[in-house]
Amino acid sequence: MSAASSATRLVIDFAPVVSVQTLYLLAGISAALLLASFFLYRRGLVPRAVCAAIFILFLANPAFVHEDRKPASDTVVIAVDRSPSQKFGKREDRTQAALAYLQSELKKFENLDVRVVNSEESRTGPTRETRIFSAINETIADVPLPRRAGVVLLTDGQIHDIPPDAMRYADMGPVHALLSGEKKERDRRLVIIEAPAYGIVGQQATIKYRIEDSDKNAWPDEASIALRQDGDSNQERRDIATVGEDRSFTVTIGHAGQNVVDIETPTMDDEITPANNRVPVIINGVRDRLRVLLVSGQAYPGEKTWRDLLTSDAGVDLVHFTILREPDKIDMTPQRDLALIAFPFEELFEVKLYDFDLIIFDRYRLNHILPNFYFGNIARYVKEGGALLEASGPSFAGPESVYSTDLKSILPARPTGRVINGAFTPELTDKGHRHPVTQDLKWNASTSDASTASWGPWLRQVAVQTLSGDILMDGAQSLPLLILDRVGKGRVAQLSSDQIWLWSRGYKGGGPQAELLRRLAHWLMKEPELEESALEASITNGQLLIRRRSLSDMNLSITITTPDEKKSIATLEPGKDGFLETSIPAPQLGVYIVDDGTSRRFVLSGDINPPELSAVTTTASVIQPVLDATKGGAVWLAEDPQPAINILPPGRDYAGRNWIALRRSGASTITGVKLIPIMPSWAWALALLGVILSGWWLEGRTRKTV
Repeated sequence: MSAASSATRLVIDFAPVVSVQTLYLLAGISAALLLASFFLYRRGLVPRAVCAAIFILFLANPAFVHEDRKPASDTVVIAVDRSPSQKFGKREDRTQAALAYLQSELKKFENLDVRVVNSEESRTGPTRETRIFSAINETIADVPLPRRAGVVLLTDGQIHDIPPDAMRYADMGPVHALLSGEKKERDRRLVIIEAPAYGIVGQQATIKYRIEDSDKNAWPDEASIALRQDGDSNQERRDIATVGEDRSFTVTIGHAGQNVVDIETPTMDDEITPANNRVPVIINGVRDRLRVLLVSGQAYPGEKTWRDLLTSDAGVDLVHFTILREPDKIDMTPQRDLALIAFPFEELFEVKLYDFDLIIFDRYRLNHILPNFYFGNIARYVKEGGALLEASGPSFAGPESVYSTDLKSILPARPTGRVINGAFTPELTDKGHRHPVTQDLKWNASTSDASTASWGPWLRQVAVQTLSGDILMDGAQSLPLLILDRVGKGRVAQLSSDQIWLWSRGYKGGGPQAELLRRLAHWLMKEPELEESALEASITNGQLLIRRRSLSDMNLSITITTPDEKKSIATLEPGKDGFLETSIPAPQLGVYIVDDGTSRRFVLSGDINPPELSAVTTTASVIQPVLDATKGGAVWLAEDPQPAINILPPGRDYAGRNWIALRRSGASTITGVKLIPIMPSWAWALALLGVILSGWWLEGRTRKTV
């Protein structure tokens, strides 16, 4: 299990005393002279050849090379899967225990560099898929291929960045998978095939879904489905779906903003997780056209302001009726010469009343044209979800006031009988500074804040006494000017002046008339962004940010339901811009539900069908091609939490029953080099002299014999 810390190696090398080219030239000349000597003299060839060889060898300068070598470290990577699916069951505990075991065992091997890397985490929220090979490649990029001892994966096997060509990892060393789950895991999941992100209010939207089982033989082929819209259990629909079959159903978009369709199938026995059994589909409702009925009293300059404002919005269908000739008006013009349209009170206030999103009474007074019982229809329309805006003229303070009709049951303020004439500047109340209808109303680009100092004055106001609702603006003598109220399921706004048109004309600087009336109309028609108690929830960088508008600074407790259906309580504290807010970690994939007691918001973390929840059962089949290509193996930690670990030379099988192995490269690094000549120069000289004398002596004897 250990290797020597260092080693010595001897090799023979040459360090010529002349250039290699000169050495080759001298060797060639020597060979030519020897050949000539053979043909000319035919004696003394051997001594001469030995002499030439010693001479050439001396010039080549052979020497022993003494190398000091140190074994190089091989690198093994332990890759830990930290994806959300690892939190199911005992997977996380098994993974941590196996990591501690591997680190302890691998320390026993010398010259082994152990690197631990976690699967890539998303920078924008919970991990939606397991990306582990990209992290491995980055970690091991600086290690030469021969020194890669292998990779050990601690995972549930559901990895989403495995390359299609598994052979590219053959040089990485053996890849092993230590699987954290169990072999017989089962799961049922709900898959949304198609769902619209937006829908038109009042129209239908189609949602397609499918139920899938990891084990088709585990449970019955049919599954029950519960469908709820906006969390209303009283309107729950149920269905029976065949597993694996595409199904669809339609829902009606009931309102603007979030329409949540909650689809759920029950959790089965022994199912690994319920996190993918429920999918709330969020469809944002948008209005196609806003239908507004504007009824004006006597003609006056402000009438054009209302009409221009409403007709300038392409999304508004306006029906405007102005009473030009009242029954008691003395006019000598013959009836047949008049081109006036008779007031269609039956059509507007009985037959098609509920077709309108908003009714505006602009300076209207009783004139015996509209029968009194139609005001009762309007009051009932508001209580059942409609919207009314009443802009008061001087008649509101007298006997012709609409307050003397059934509208008094829904109006938030009653007249005192006074009409105040004189200039005054509208002022925001404390609630007005926080309410989205009037908050941050800016006028005059040179003014950076929402101060009312830049607003122009109005010249008349009807004195009223507030009975209910929220006062957003005060006027003359600090009397209520703009009041908003909720009545039953509907909404009412009361503006106790007919002078807002002065702002549109720019009188003494003008004011934010268009923006105020636009916000007012959209609040009345229940646009979500203008709710004074609007609850907002969003997920950014793994944090669940919750904000709720409030007209006070009191803390508020809310309930948060996580994707695994666990509930917790959080406290919203005063923030900025009239919001209560808090931020908490959101580490799980799926839908979080935020409930403040009056409204709920759903926010999706990840995709509607995140890959991390699409297949959650532990398996070796996904990673098997890489294991085969690298001669590695898979070990189930539930059965063998501590497999034996070996180190083997290249070319072996690196896995077997209850054991895994790493690859030992045998590479080393040279720490020192020393050259030792085979013989000193004087020994070469003596050898050369001895050969020359021997050759001369032998050649002399040969001549005497002859």
